[in-house]
Amino acid sequence: MKVANFLNEIIYADNAATTPLDDEVLDLMIDLQKKYFANPSAVYKISKPVKKILTESREIIAECINAKPQEIFFTSGGTESDNTAIKSVMFANLAERPNLITSAVEHKAILNSCAAMKNLGCTVTKLSVDKFGAVDVDELEKKIRRKTKLISIMFANNEIGTIQPVEKISEVARSHGIIFHTDAVQAVGHIPIDARKFDMLSASAHKFNAPKGVGFLFIREGLKILPFMDGGSQENNFRAGTENFPAIAAMAFALKKNCEQMQLNAKKLSECSEVLLKILRENNIDFILNGGDNRLPGHLSLSFKNFSGESLMHRLDLKNICVATGSACNSKRTEISHVLQAIKLQKNYARGTIRITFGKKNTPRDAKTIAEVLTQIITQG
Repeated sequence: MKVANFLNEIIYADNAATTPLDDEVLDLMIDLQKKYFANPSAVYKISKPVKKILTESREIIAECINAKPQEIFFTSGGTESDNTAIKSVMFANLAERPNLITSAVEHKAILNSCAAMKNLGCTVTKLSVDKFGAVDVDELEKKIRRKTKLISIMFANNEIGTIQPVEKISEVARSHGIIFHTDAVQAVGHIPIDARKFDMLSASAHKFNAPKGVGFLFIREGLKILPFMDGGSQENNFRAGTENFPAIAAMAFALKKNCEQMQLNAKKLSECSEVLLKILRENNIDFILNGGDNRLPGHLSLSFKNFSGESLMHRLDLKNICVATGSACNSKRTEISHVLQAIKLQKNYARGTIRITFGKKNTPRDAKTIAEVLTQIITQG
């Protein structure tokens, strides 16, 4: 069976893990790969078009998030952006044994970066979250110390979709003169972003129908931090390494396209979610919808009582339906994820958690099929 034909038979509903590459984005990237090969850092004339592409891509991305072009730094993706944000600030203040505040539900790129900084003598404060996965801004205010140099709270959670009160967090951080970074990997391209509310912001292209292996980090102009990667003078001496300009241009194009279609996409994703939930409820399926009402559009973390999330995922896969169990980054583990533990979800529900995340290629018909198959699996036991 040809791969293309096989994919046509699949219902893909794991868009929080990665999104399908947009056809127009792919065409652009291939065209650039064929036409241009020069190093953008070179001085001869065949490098000029490449430099122009990088400049225009930076401008497009900046416009999409209300930033300045010089505040956009290209990276290999969300993990590098997160590592850079955490470590560049901590390294700049390492002699003071600085404090870093984050939350208990962050992505592993943040939590493991924090752990690495702790091993170097920094202190790390983790904020608890409520049953919906949201941090308490009052608790944040109380946990700030004299040596607190950075607050890093994600914009929206990858596992349960919770959108954090980032604007209020920003107000607290600025009132204390503390740098505020947000991991916006799940949010960029899907909900409105105003970078002016932050000091640093991470994004990853493959979350909004662009290629894997490329992303960006917004760094507010005037912020004094150390580079994370050493080498050449690329990215205004902040991020060494030759830029992957075809992927960068594809990322910019995909982001602009998604931002232009944002309201339409959000409406469509919400409709898919409503169809699925309605069918489950009409069939009296016992489940918990995690993340509360303030979630990313199309993001459903569902916990089914006395079931195995891994078993549900595999049984859906046998029906050509792709979903995740818990967080995609923990897909090889069977224990309850750190996010579900943090929201104190009952174990008999937590073990039966799957994540269904719709994308712009999904339809209400897809949602109906997933709900009907899930209902059949649950009722059969």
